[in-house]
Order: sequence, then C-alpha cells, then structure tokens
Amino acid sequence: MIAILKQGTTPEQTQHLVDWLKRMNLDVHISQGQEVTILGLIGDTSKVDMELLGSLDIVESVKRVSEPFKQVNRNFHPKDSIVEIGNAKIGGGYFSMIAGPCSVESEDQIIEVAQAVKDAGATILRGGAFKPRTSPYAFQGMGEDGLRLLFQAKKATGLPICTELMNIVHLDLFADVDVIQIGARNMQNFDLLKEVGKTKKPILLKRGLANTLQELLMSAEYIMSEGNPNVILCERGIRTYETYTRNTLDLSAVPVLHELTHLPVVVDPSHATGKASLVPSMAAAAAASGADGIMVEVHNNPSCALCDGAQSITPDQFADLSHRVQLIREAIR
Repeated sequence: MIAILKQGTTPEQTQHLVDWLKRMNLDVHISQGQEVTILGLIGDTSKVDMELLGSLDIVESVKRVSEPFKQVNRNFHPKDSIVEIGNAKIGGGYFSMIAGPCSVESEDQIIEVAQAVKDAGATILRGGAFKPRTSPYAFQGMGEDGLRLLFQAKKATGLPICTELMNIVHLDLFADVDVIQIGARNMQNFDLLKEVGKTKKPILLKRGLANTLQELLMSAEYIMSEGNPNVILCERGIRTYETYTRNTLDLSAVPVLHELTHLPVVVDPSHATGKASLVPSMAAAAAASGADGIMVEVHNNPSCALCDGAQSITPDQFADLSHRVQLIREAIR
C-alpha cells in the first residue's frame, strides 16, 4: 500500500503520520521527491482503513500495490536509485563499466588487467577470488589469496573492486570489498541474501539461470528488507533450448525492469554469450537498450585463462568495446 501526500505537507505532519502507521506494526518507506512525498507501507496492511487514511487532510490518495515486491517497486520509489561505489555511480543517468578477469590468477595478471581496463574507461574492477564451477575438478579460485591480490590491484589503480561471495562464512573477509556480487547460482540463497542485506555495501545481484524477473525482484526484496538499499540488478542470460550460445541474453529485461523497479540494471554479455566474438555486439546492444552499466570479462591472455577464457576479451578489444558503447550512449541521450 502507498499513500501519496499533498504538496505543502510539512515534515512534522509527515512524521506524525509515519508514527501513527508504525504503531500498527508497519514499516514505512519514505520517498521524498521534489513535488510529491510517497509513503510505502510494508507489512500486514489488511488492518489499515484505506478510507480513513485517504480522508486525512495531508493525504492526496491511497492505493494498494499488487506486486509482492514492495521496497524495490517503482511505485514506492518513483525516482531512479543511484548506487555510489567509490567515485563511480550507477543508475539515474550514470553509467558504469565493470571489467576484469573471470578469476584472479596472479599478482601480475590482475594488476596488468586492472590498469588496462582503467585506461580504457572502466570504473570498477571485477575479478573472482571464490569461483562456483559446475565441475568439482575445475579451478575454483584462489580464495583469500585472490582477495588479497584484488586489494593490491585496487591500491595500484584506485579502482573499486567487485567480487563474488559464495558462502556466509566468508562474509567477514569481504569487509574491504566495494561491491559484493551474488552470483546466478545463489540468487535464491535466501540466508545469504539476508546476511548481505544487513550490510550497507552495494550488492550486485545476478539473475538466476532459469529465474523470472519477478523472482529476481523478490530476491532483491530480501536484501532491501534487511535495510540495505544499495542493490544493482544484473541480467546475465537465461537458459533456453538454444545451445549455440552459453545462455540467451534477455535484453528485454532491461526496459521491463526499469518499468518495475527504481534499481539500476547492468548487463553481463560475457556469461550470456560464452563467446568472446559476440561480447562487443551484445555490449553495444545492452547500452542501446538503456542499461545502467556493462559487466565484461577481460583477460590479458584468454587462451591461457584458468577460467572462462572462451568468453574473455583482450584489453585492446575492451578499449574498442568501451569506445563503441560510449558512442551509442551519446547517440541515445
């Protein structure tokens, strides 16, 4: 349920109404715009008398929200959310390039790639320290040593880092990580979502391999319901009957999500296609669709990569991709 307040309502009047609603055991999300203030009522609203609430002098209108996701709902928060990560911003007109290797492999590798992607326009460095792999025999990352090397790359370049958290027991190790990624396989790991929701860190939430957009938004709701508003959604392709590409990139998700939620939306064309040759085209298409950012895997020697080399582009290719994406963004403004 949302209550739209009339123009001219004072902060004291708003707070008095919020206090009254909270006495009904409701949480109240306040969205303060330039012309309108919206109160989002979260909890059991069945006991709220809509006619009584709507009859108050400061209330313009009251309506129920039918979608099960509340705090991520654009009705609750009409203005686009902007997530700040160091000097980078995502959402609300701000665009960010997130780039780096699938996995951290060595100090030389991560620092070389970090410097190259920064020079090409990346604002956030990605890199896996803990890696979920389909095969138990595949390289699963360097773990704590990988995190240490990411921190060294951050110190060397100034780029904030984004890396994946797979298990609650590792959360303390991520104290200095700038963006915690929740991967596709953990999108509905609700215990993990609740724990990262208790932090204030930006969370990059990837859509599951076979999950609907509503399920993605409900997972984001888990994070926000614990008090963390800094959520970034990531479309990384879904599993369909097509086998030529690793997944099928659902670019229609970008405008749909922008209609449904105020949260930023980024696109990962690397995991979606699984083929380096397709990544530049799909990154350009993602920018044209209105995405708030692109997440790309970049490796200085893809043929020798320990993880996902087939979908990784070189630093030179990333520089060209970055230039194309910027031209597209300028053209659609």
